[in-house]
Amino acid sequence: MLGDRTSGGGSSGDRPLGSTSPDDISSAGTAGRRALVLVENLSVPFDRRVWQECTTLRDAGWEVHVVCPRGSKRDTEPEAVIDGVRIHRYPLRAATGGPAGYLREYGAALWHTLRLARAVGPVDVVHACNPPDLLFLPALWLKRRGARFVFDQHDLVPELYLSRFGRGEDLLHRAVCALERLTYRAADIVLATNESYRDVAVRRGGRRPADVFVVRSAPDIERFHPVPPEPELKRGKPHLLCYLGVMGPQDGVDYALRALARLRDELGRTDWHAVFVGAGDTFDAMVELAGRLGLSEQVEFTGRVPDADLVRYLSTADVCLSPDPRNPLNDVSTMNKVLEYMVMGRPVVSFDLKEARVSAADAAVYAPANDESAFAEHIARLLDDPEKRALMGKIGQERISGPLSWRNSQASLLAAYAAACRGLAPAPAGGPYRPGRRPRR
Repeated sequence: MLGDRTSGGGSSGDRPLGSTSPDDISSAGTAGRRALVLVENLSVPFDRRVWQECTTLRDAGWEVHVVCPRGSKRDTEPEAVIDGVRIHRYPLRAATGGPAGYLREYGAALWHTLRLARAVGPVDVVHACNPPDLLFLPALWLKRRGARFVFDQHDLVPELYLSRFGRGEDLLHRAVCALERLTYRAADIVLATNESYRDVAVRRGGRRPADVFVVRSAPDIERFHPVPPEPELKRGKPHLLCYLGVMGPQDGVDYALRALARLRDELGRTDWHAVFVGAGDTFDAMVELAGRLGLSEQVEFTGRVPDADLVRYLSTADVCLSPDPRNPLNDVSTMNKVLEYMVMGRPVVSFDLKEARVSAADAAVYAPANDESAFAEHIARLLDDPEKRALMGKIGQERISGPLSWRNSQASLLAAYAAACRGLAPAPAGGPYRPGRRPRR
């Protein structure tokens, strides 16, 4: 399952999207080089966006290393070589107890990242994926040893802070803004995951438009495709509603549950069963909220499930839910769950967010921001209109296989790497670099 929130977008810098193919870029002097990808937020290959980037680089001739945390139930080996990508994992305990817990988590992650980066040895490109906006520190250490720094901005951390903690623009908010500025300043190239994020990199980060490339996340269409529906998943009801994704304070699962209570109480609809697939910081609280709302018999929480089970639920679902409320982060972010609903041909109910419309277009219907009653009404209308549901599903699949396809993002990623490598000495003719000291530049 993909992580819940990632941004999607349009063109790369000033270049028209899709104007350069991955095959064209792979022969542009980048083959035989070494890249080190730094991730703190998720393990790899569980982080699907990062894994797609790694395999794209591998196919273009790069030797790819990844430093990331170990997973709790998967990706648990400290070292692994998967499909030619070398993964170096470190133990990490997720933050608890508020900001102090995050400081402990990030401090441990930085120490392990530096330790493993030293073991990997010299690289041509260090590719750091936020959050947090602290990985510029090991990236700077590698820059001093000749690497170019590509900053892959998965989240706008200042907006994430405001949306997650509700503390306002306090001292910690000013600190995360400063860290973001330092990361922008240190980077040679920025990967923005949608046009909204690209605008922030140019406007707030002071980056040249030509140095900011949009690399949209996209589902793996070979891995996620519909299978025959399984009516038993509906638990005897005519319809199945499905939520997929992370369950954190900013993800709107509480909005979805209250909307379902209104669907039952205000609209008199009990002809549905709902499945919430995923986990996160608020999982237990959401199970408790469902109980308080009297939804325990109609709402099922599965936790994280294998891909095969996820596909079964989505293939059976009549309507999928994207209840992320409007806040400083969500309005400019595209949710992975929306893209996964679309690739599976499912109609979507969303709140009216800027980037939700960019991604889903007519594959979704949009309730006024944060209006739970309107959200429930949109669900009811779709349940009563199977023809519209089928049309919306077809539109979503066409968008994912067309303008939103990963192949378009591959071209932008490889163009970004080609730009980062301009001016570097040619890669050795005999193949990838091996650990060993190179002159500082």
